[in-house]
Amino acid sequence: MNRATLFEQIQQKKSFLCVGLDTDIKKIPAHLLDSEDPIFEFNKAIIDATKDFTVAYKPNIAFYESLGAEGWRSLEKTLNYIPENIFTIADAKRGDIGNTSGLYARAFFENMAFDSITVAPYMGEDSVKPFLQYDNKWVILLGLTSNQGSFDFQHCDLGKNEALWQRVLKKGKEWGTEDQMMYVVGATRADMMKKVREVVPNHFLLVPGVGAQGGSLEKVAENGMNDHCGLLVNSSRGIIYASNGTDFAEKAGEAAKALQEEMAIYLERYL
Repeated sequence: MNRATLFEQIQQKKSFLCVGLDTDIKKIPAHLLDSEDPIFEFNKAIIDATKDFTVAYKPNIAFYESLGAEGWRSLEKTLNYIPENIFTIADAKRGDIGNTSGLYARAFFENMAFDSITVAPYMGEDSVKPFLQYDNKWVILLGLTSNQGSFDFQHCDLGKNEALWQRVLKKGKEWGTEDQMMYVVGATRADMMKKVREVVPNHFLLVPGVGAQGGSLEKVAENGMNDHCGLLVNSSRGIIYASNGTDFAEKAGEAAKALQEEMAIYLERYL
């Protein structure tokens, strides 16, 4: 999916919501466990309930890998069920030497046809470039995350008033264009969004941490939105686990709709 199509979906749905399909077999409603493919049945119901309010879905690949071959089959069926006009993110955080990254890119962009993949930048340019060789596919580079461990490396002072996370954003701009590179920036770092936008004013940002993790959607929009929105704000647990009963899909739809309605306000305010 290209940039123009993504922005068109944002405008049409008045939403920049990304729903994280972090589907844990131990957390899905018990009545689904007797079905042939509980993971897919759960995802299918969530997609049906939320597709009118979201512009992106983000399966966290670890939840599927952990189930072996059956998990990969559930992921493939889920991906095939997502409507074509909705952006898909493989939250895989890959990143290795060039030939290995090339195979990861083939797996997620050719075999499974995701629109994008999250990539770890630690090994540098030759570990990222193979993902950038595909038309209308995106790299979402880990930039500034919300976890406590982010202070171990991301905030290291490199001198001249530059932190490591700022260097990552700057280098990413050299590797890929605004039409193929996004960045992960955690919502609980909303106070730093303005600093992020000083480095990458025009790129899309994937923003996890709204909802269960306590990030402020209002602050993210205020400090991070640009003239084409430039945000994909992810909510996982707050939507897909809004209920663990037979009404789980209905409650997920209500949670997604509530976020979409709030997003519509900010889109009107800042665009």
